[in-house]
This record gives sequence, structure tokens and C-alpha cells, in this order.
Amino acid sequence: MDRLHSMRVFSRVVDEGSFARAARELNLSPAVVTRLVADLEEHLGSRLINRTTRRLSLTDTGELYLERVRHILTEIEEAEALATASTSEPRGHLRVLCPPAFAVHQIAKHLPKFRALYPRVSLELTVPGPVETVDENFDVSILTEGRRPLDGNFVARRLARSEVILCAAPEYLDRRGRPQHPKDMDGHESMVPPFLRELTFHTGARGDADAPGESVTLSPKRAGLSTTHTDTMYAAALAGLGITGLPSFVAEDALLENALERVLPQWHLFTTTLYAGMPTRKHVPARTRVFVDFLVKTFGGEERDPWLLAAGCETQPIAKRAPVQASLALAP
Repeated sequence: MDRLHSMRVFSRVVDEGSFARAARELNLSPAVVTRLVADLEEHLGSRLINRTTRRLSLTDTGELYLERVRHILTEIEEAEALATASTSEPRGHLRVLCPPAFAVHQIAKHLPKFRALYPRVSLELTVPGPVETVDENFDVSILTEGRRPLDGNFVARRLARSEVILCAAPEYLDRRGRPQHPKDMDGHESMVPPFLRELTFHTGARGDADAPGESVTLSPKRAGLSTTHTDTMYAAALAGLGITGLPSFVAEDALLENALERVLPQWHLFTTTLYAGMPTRKHVPARTRVFVDFLVKTFGGEERDPWLLAAGCETQPIAKRAPVQASLALAP
């Protein structure tokens, strides 16, 4: 039995959640995949996977074994990458964990260029939801840092800063008017996440709470649409439902095409910083290194918002004023 081959097959079965899907990915027959896992279990003298007609699940032994197997396979891949880095182009399979909105609106549209540069690197993109720390099961994790700093034992390279901005369709604003001050939001249709209790606006390019200028807090009570799904709010804004807050990397294309218009460009809501994170490793595979380098080059790697810059609607600085506090409510 080729034990290393069996380990790779076992790991892929777990990743795919199916013997049949793993067989397709590995270009093997399902019978061969089933036999290799069974032979591995027989060799170990312990069951690794519980099989039912509906799903597969790891046994306690299987979970512990999988952790070590992934470590071994990673070490082997890194050794191979180190040995061949000086004589071959980047190659192999790259696993990337990414927030859904960033995957849809940014990563996907830049992949053709990356593939043209590195045709022997294949990507597996997983987009489960927000990503706040590095997952060691992936080569690269796209992280977002907001009010809480990044924390963990990993290496992270900054990609860019992104502001959350208010947007609406020009047709909606032509019909309902363009707010000049947060208090003008009264009477407008809004779209917000259900967990949002307050919206605090600050004047100035960065809008930090302690920065000089005006600070205004809104308390959304009832919104025309309430959802945590960013792309649903994006689609509703494009359709003219009302005003919503979107990350600049989501709104970029619509702003460039004049399908959306920034609302209150002199006011700042919230800023996130995006990073490409990697598990701490002594030797980073060439395919991982070139992918991260590509992302940094594509998005600038600086503490600024490249998407608002490209769309020509960066937050506008205004004359300093004495701080003012106000409490408003968004109309239903």
C-alpha cells in the first residue's frame, strides 16, 4: 500500500464530503478511492470515517489522524516547493478562504489575469462568511479587520483599506432627493442589517471618533429591507429600493458605471482593512507566495481605499467644526 497516496485520498474524501466527489477530483474510480481508505483503516486498525447512506463523518480517531495527515502533506508540499522553487514555475492546488462579497466583487474578476500569469496554479475558493482569523486548512485566508485588531499566530500582508459608504441608484435620488447632511436621511428608504442599532457618521477623510469635526448618530428603527446578505442590499440598491451602506469594494463597479451614486461623500461611516493571511510556516510554497504578491500588487497594499479612488468619490475633507452630537431616527 502506498501510504502517502492513501493519506492524500483520505484527506480529499473528507474535504469533498463524498467518496464519489473525491474520486472525480482525483481522477480515480469510486471503487479505488473506497478501497484505499479501507486499506488505510485496516493498516491502522481503526475506523476513520463513519459511513451512512446520507453523509460521512469522522470518528474521534479520524479527526486526530486527519490533523496529523494534513500537517504531513503540507510539510511534503513545502519540501517539494523548496526543492523546485529555483527551477520551476509555481504550480499545484491553492486553497483560499475568502468573505463572499470580496470573492464575488474582487477576487473573481482578477482571476483571469492571475491564471494567465500562472496557468499551472489551480484555485479552490471557499466563501462561507466573514473571515477574522487564519484557518490552517487553507493556504491563504482573506481577512477583514474592523474595530477589533487581528489576533493569532499567522503572517498577514495588508491588501487595502475599504470604507463602508452610503449608496443609492441615481434614479432613486432624482425622485427622493439627495441628502446633504445625515439628518436629511429622515424620510428616505433605508436598507440595513438587522443587528445594526446605530449608525455614527463622522466628518473628515478617516472619520475616527476622536477626530475634530462633527459626529452624528442615527438609530435605525424600521428599514424597508433588513438583511445580513451584502449582495442582496447591493441588488436592491441597484433596483432603486433606497439607500444602503456597502463596502467600497462591492460598490466600485456600480459607481464607475453610474449605476450607483455615493450619498453624503463628506461623511465617513466605518473603515475595514483587508489582509491576506497565511499560517506561520518556515517555507511558503511558490504558488502561495505568488498569489499573495499578486493580490498586494492588484489592490495596492497601502492604507488607503483604492476602490473609492478609482471611482473618483473618496471621502471629501471639509472645514473643521466644533464637535456636535445628535441623535436621529431613520424613518420607516
